[in-house]
Amino acid sequence: MIGAIIGDIVGSRFEKKNLKSKDFELFTKQSKYTDDTVLTIAIADCILNSKGYEKTVKKYGRTYPFAGYGGTFKRWLAGIISGPYNSWGNGSAMRVSPIGFAFDEMEKVLEEAQKSAVITHNHEEGIKGAQAIAISVFLAKNGREKQEIKEFIEDKFCYDLNRTIDEIRSIYEFDVSCQGSVPESIIAFLESENFEDAIRTAISIGGDSDTIASMTGAISEAYYKSIPQEFIEKMNEYLPKEFRIIIEEFKSKYST
Repeated sequence: MIGAIIGDIVGSRFEKKNLKSKDFELFTKQSKYTDDTVLTIAIADCILNSKGYEKTVKKYGRTYPFAGYGGTFKRWLAGIISGPYNSWGNGSAMRVSPIGFAFDEMEKVLEEAQKSAVITHNHEEGIKGAQAIAISVFLAKNGREKQEIKEFIEDKFCYDLNRTIDEIRSIYEFDVSCQGSVPESIIAFLESENFEDAIRTAISIGGDSDTIASMTGAISEAYYKSIPQEFIEKMNEYLPKEFRIIIEEFKSKYST
């Protein structure tokens, strides 16, 4: 899940100011972690410590209330909305990557991804987006080649992964839906040459940059099996101690 967090931090400054280029400084004073990181850590904590998804996600959301959550999610955190709210947004997919790393059976990954999604995102597309990212991580972790991952995701989730990044970049606009950002994040991974290139490629298409880079980063970490140490050191500079502890515990137990 380190890849997801690095993608979030690097992409954070481009979310509202898209850059349709792969040429940029990765970490700056304007970079920060966002809701993608907070809720990814929450899911990792659930797995490590056998906690419930809804209670734990609410706890983290309320502890870090200014991370950039969507309006409906904020109302859910505040208790104004009770129960899931039929969302198809990419919030379910941005937080799910620890599940792909932690579980060793495909059916268990699909089951847990659904459980983590439906506390808020019980729309079919919200569930599908979470499952697609979790399974992509799972397949990459287990040594599947990119073509195998591509074909599986296309067959299982009916996403169009035959577009190129250049084609997407030329017309892509801000889209927070799972169906409008999860396939794009997977394509960014498929076209990448290494972890760093994956993050740069994801951000270069524009749109919801931090979340797209977070999803791409998670799959890329699982596939490439390594992240430059200097990226990890920079990541830690942005994170509170509580997050770093969870990351180290998760890494120790579920290392790729």
